[in-house]
Amino acid sequence: MTTRARGYVTVTWPEANARRLARQHLSGPAPGLSPADAVGAMLGTHAQVLSAAELSVGLRGAGLTRTDVRTALWTDRSLVKTFGPRGTVHLLPAADLPLWTGALSAVPTGPNPFPKDARMTPEQVEEVVAAIGAALTGAELTVDELSDEVVARTGPWAGDLVMPGFQTMWPRWRQVLHLAGHRGALAYAPNRGRRATYTNPGYTPLPGPEAQAELVERYLYAYGPATPAHFARWLAAPKRWAEGLFASLAGSGSGAIEEVAFEGAGPAWVVAGDTEFPAEPARGVRLLPYFDAFAIASQPRERLFPGRAFERALAGGQAGNYPVLLVDGTVAGVWHQRRSGKRITVTVEPLEPSEPLPAGRLRALEDEVERVGAIMEGVAELTVGTVSVGAHA
Repeated sequence: MTTRARGYVTVTWPEANARRLARQHLSGPAPGLSPADAVGAMLGTHAQVLSAAELSVGLRGAGLTRTDVRTALWTDRSLVKTFGPRGTVHLLPAADLPLWTGALSAVPTGPNPFPKDARMTPEQVEEVVAAIGAALTGAELTVDELSDEVVARTGPWAGDLVMPGFQTMWPRWRQVLHLAGHRGALAYAPNRGRRATYTNPGYTPLPGPEAQAELVERYLYAYGPATPAHFARWLAAPKRWAEGLFASLAGSGSGAIEEVAFEGAGPAWVVAGDTEFPAEPARGVRLLPYFDAFAIASQPRERLFPGRAFERALAGGQAGNYPVLLVDGTVAGVWHQRRSGKRITVTVEPLEPSEPLPAGRLRALEDEVERVGAIMEGVAELTVGTVSVGAHA
């Protein structure tokens, strides 16, 4: 249980994990939860593989399906597909886009990773981002159409083929595509056939300090207790910058966050006053898809991926490359799905294959597989064994 000595709260790993699962709606799907609310609760849904994003969202709301997610994204526009944390493609709530763009556009960047002859000057970066925003206002363009517009609005230098990309070379301006998303000048529009298109979503970012303070509080509400290093890793931001941000929010002028002792991590932070944790540890069986937000953001990672899970379910310490089986809130296996029409075969590989799943756990896993089928609008069946999990769902 949570303890308090001389006003200082100590939080155990089971308490933190159980609260994170509950706030992620992974203790049980929430009735009436909208796709936008589900995405907001997990602070963005990784959407490089859209089917995995649809499953991440569907798992958190009772009765949600992939059609609900697509409707929210392309019809209701309560979700936006754009560049989110770590510069990767995410689904974000449309209502939160001013917050996200304000916070992400103000995160300091590290050293320029590109070769000297491929880099852009700060002035060129600003020119390209402005050109992207202008070209996409009131339009939906493929990347090739957008490239033509950017080069026409800036100059031939923007079109120089200096960026390696998928066995070809991309034009110079492409290196700031994610930055245009972070500035609110670009988001995904519906596909044109099999080709992605982009548009200007028309959102004005909030001021950076205000947005970043709010993002820290939302992050700590969802994933706290957490350290500045955890936050920096989640954002792919400089650690020292995150330490300064946390210090400013803990100072006498703000007091927005509160320090606690966190088992396995030392001093960590929660939203001020948010020190109530469940008395009971997490229970139940869950199947999380590729790059589920809970698996990526929960720290310390070695507690969520204990023992063999750290070796088997992580790729070089990176979470998300394998779909994972959670048993009582910790990773206990990996899984894979293969679809043929409406039929979905879900194969689960427990990390201890020599120990059969107890009857109760097996029934719970069968129920979870049935849910996966319903969310993905198919009929799913379970097999248990050994499987190669390298292919995307």
